[in-house]
Amino acid sequence: MTEAKATREGYGDALLELGKSNNDVVVVDADLGDSTKAETFGKQFPDRYFTAGIAEQDMIGIAAGLAVSGKIPFASTFAIFSERAFEFVRNIVARNNLNVKIAGSHAGIFTGEDGKSAQAIEDIAIYRALPNMIVIQPSDYIETKKAVHALAKYRGSSFMRLLRNPLPMIHNDNYKFEIGKGEILRKGKDAVIFATGTMVHESLKAAEILKEDKIDVYVVNMHTIKPIDEKLIVDLAKKTNLVITAEDHNIIGGLGSAVAEVLSENYPCLMKRIGMEDRYGESGKPAELYEKYGLSANKVAEKVKAFVKKK
Repeated sequence: MTEAKATREGYGDALLELGKSNNDVVVVDADLGDSTKAETFGKQFPDRYFTAGIAEQDMIGIAAGLAVSGKIPFASTFAIFSERAFEFVRNIVARNNLNVKIAGSHAGIFTGEDGKSAQAIEDIAIYRALPNMIVIQPSDYIETKKAVHALAKYRGSSFMRLLRNPLPMIHNDNYKFEIGKGEILRKGKDAVIFATGTMVHESLKAAEILKEDKIDVYVVNMHTIKPIDEKLIVDLAKKTNLVITAEDHNIIGGLGSAVAEVLSENYPCLMKRIGMEDRYGESGKPAELYEKYGLSANKVAEKVKAFVKKK
C-alpha cells in the first residue's frame, strides 16, 4: 500500500474492524465523529456509539462508566479539546486505572490552517505525567490500525495521539506493533534520531540529506512515548554518543524530555531536542509551518549536521 492516509483514518477503520470482532468494544465521541473518524464505527454499530455533544467531561464520564461495566470504550475528540476533561481523566480514569482508550486527533502544528488554538503541542506532556496512563503516537495509517488493536487487548488507561492530514505509508500489513518497543527504521553510526509521529517521516528524509554529507544516522520510530523503550535508548546512545529527538510537540515535556530523563539516569551524553521551542504555532499549510518552525526535513538535517560537528 503506497497511498497516503491520515492516522485518524486508521483509527476509524480499526474501530470498525474491532466492532465486527468484539462486541465489548464501544465508542464515545464529543461531537466530532466525522473529523476523528469515530463515526465510521457509529454508522455500523449505532447501539454501541455514544455522542456526548460538545461536552468532553461527559464523554470521559460515560467512557469511565462503560469501562466499569466491562466494556472497552474508545473516547475520541481533538487532542486540544481532550484537555478540557483533564480533571475527569486524572481523577476518574487514570487514578482508578480504568480501561478507557482516549484518542486525541488533530495534534501538533501539522494540523495546519486551524491555527494555534487547535494545535495541541502539550498533550504528550500532560498525559505522560499521569500514573497508569500509557501514551502512543503512531507514524502512519497501518501502524495506527495495529496500535488500536493492541490497545483493545491492553487492560488499562491510554492516550493515543492522532493527526489530521495524510502521511505516506512506512509499514505494511505484516508489521508487528508492540506497546513500549521502539522500531529501528534506519541504521547509522554517527548519531541517532528518536522520532515520533510526523517527525518519523521528516527524520527519514533528513537522513537521506545527511547521507550526501557522509553523515550516517539511525532513525528510530518511538511510537510509544510511555512506557518509553529505555533499553533501546541507552543501547543506541552508547553506540553513537549523540542523541537527537524529533517531535511535533513542545520540547518541554514531550519525547525529548522522556529520552533526556532516561539518559540522565543511565548514560549521560550529548543530546539535541528538535520540536516546538516553547512557543505556539499559527495558521498555515503544514509544510510551510514545518519549514518556519524548524521541523522540515531540511531543517532537521541542518540541525543534526551542526550537532554532529560538536562531536
